[in-house]
This record gives sequence, structure tokens and C-alpha cells, in this order.
Amino acid sequence: MNTGLRVAALLPAAALVLTACGAGDDTDGPVLTFSNSYTEEHPHTRCGIDLVAAHVAEADAGFRVDTFPGSQLGDNTETFASVMSGDIDMDVQGSAALGSAHPPIGVFDAAYAFDDADHMFSFFDSEAAEATKQGFEEATGAKILDVWYFGDRHFTANQPIRTPADLSGLRMRFPDSPIYLANAEAMGASPTTVAFEEVYMALQQGTVDGQENPIATVDADNYSEVQSHVSLSGHQIGSQMIVVSGQTWEGLSATQREVLQEAVSQVREENRACIEEAEAEVLSEWEASGAMEVIDDVDVEAFRAQVHEHFLSTLQGEELELYEAFRESA
Repeated sequence: MNTGLRVAALLPAAALVLTACGAGDDTDGPVLTFSNSYTEEHPHTRCGIDLVAAHVAEADAGFRVDTFPGSQLGDNTETFASVMSGDIDMDVQGSAALGSAHPPIGVFDAAYAFDDADHMFSFFDSEAAEATKQGFEEATGAKILDVWYFGDRHFTANQPIRTPADLSGLRMRFPDSPIYLANAEAMGASPTTVAFEEVYMALQQGTVDGQENPIATVDADNYSEVQSHVSLSGHQIGSQMIVVSGQTWEGLSATQREVLQEAVSQVREENRACIEEAEAEVLSEWEASGAMEVIDDVDVEAFRAQVHEHFLSTLQGEELELYEAFRESA
């Protein structure tokens, strides 16, 4: 029995999903668990892991993918460890989070590393990225199948943030990973680390003054209920790596590997379109309803110049080389 499925069966919420996905049907081959930390309505679920599962089912290659959104298989900080151990088969993880296991991969989430999603995708697909992906696999035992676009990250707070100086005195939530904390320092923010699942409560209770995430995530997690302004800083082209356990990958046939790889890669553009459509709809709704005031005159060039200067003087070794490669490929 697949180890990921065995762990999933121990969790009541996961067991319900297994029943819904047809755990009792006649799949003779592997049943892969595919997790993320996002709601069922988030694009990374409905236009992400669910689409991968559908593509695999259509291919009829003797295996199945069962999806587990909403941190059903563990908190976002826990699931990649389960992928490395083989207890979860696949996961959607931010590059920064993966940087805890292999620091160079985290640089994909450095502030203003990429100009846009096209730039990120083209670099990931290039020969220049191969050494980093291979190094990650050697260090973790897990394989990166592809990168998905998470959306541009922006600031929310109860006041506008137009320049780096506007961050002064604000306790801004950042994920607890080296590159995010480096991003905070580069932009002049005072970071407070809060688990993803606890951000809403931290904003509601005033433990933090603001946070940064893509528009689709801000909407899906209802941050507009506890924040009044969204400032379109676009300070990070969010990258989410689709990772598979090395044990799982080795257990698939060559045909099954090809099917899984194609499913994940085919979904990349569909997922991006879904993210961008959701962002446009949410921004339009906020502007119409006044649920959040949209600040679209952020001095992005001031942020960008400050961040580039910071990283070129503070990053070292392979991480600096990778950041410079990003910028040279722009």
C-alpha cells in the first residue's frame, strides 16, 4: 500500500476525502496523495491539484491521484518533511519553504528576483536552472516536477504602503523562512513570523499590523475582513514548486512518470490563467464594494532599486550566483 495513502487513512478529514474520491474503486496501481495548504476555492486547488488528478484519470495509466487541500495532511510547515519521508506523495510548496531544506531553491522567492511570471517560467525551463533543481533532488530526495505561478505578492495593512519608508513601525507578517526574512530586511520591513494557518487571527487580534500575499490568497482567506488597504507593490513573483517524493517517483513505471509529469506541466498555464482571472475579479469587486482600498500608485522602482542593492551586497555563494542569473536573464 502506498505510504502516503496509509498516513492519509489515519486522518479523519483525509478519510472523508478518500471516500469522496472513490477510494474503493478498482485502481490496481499506486494511489498518490497530493496535498496543499489552500482552500478548495483557491486556484491552486480547483485549477491546480484537482486538474492534475483529472488529467491523470483521463490518461488511464494504472494509477490515481487523490487530492487533499486545506492542510488536511498537516500544516504547511510539516508536509514537505512528509514528502521527503514518503508519507505524502506530492505537495505544492513555496520555493522559500523548500529553501529550508536546500537554500538555493529559496532564492526563487527573493523580492524582485523576476520581472513577471513569463520571466520566472523561462528561467525555470532553461539550462541555467538545471543545476539548482538537481542539487535540490540530491539534498532532499524529492523531485521538482514543475513550478506554478502563485501570483504577485502585495502588502495589506490598515494604511497605504507606497514607499519603503511607509513600512517603518509596522509589524508585518512574513513566513518563517530565510529568504522571506531577507525580503523583509531588503524592503525595510519589521517582520513577525506567523504560520500561514494563523495569519487571519493574528491580523484580527492585532498581533501583526499587516501581511503580504497574492490577491487570490488575500481573498480566499478573507483578509479583507481584517485589513482596509491593499498596496500593489508586486514585490515578489510567487513561485510554487510541485514536488514528488523520490520513493514515489521510483515506484512509478516509465509511462506513469511521463503521465504525471505531463499532467503537472500541462496544468501550469491553466493554473496561471486561473490565478490571473481570480485576481482581476477580486480587485474589481474590492474597488466596487470598497471592501478594501486598492493602492495602485506604489513606488515600485524605489522598492526594486533598494532590494537589488541589498541582495547584491548580502547574498553569497550559490545563492548570489542564482540571483545574478535571474537578473541577467531578464
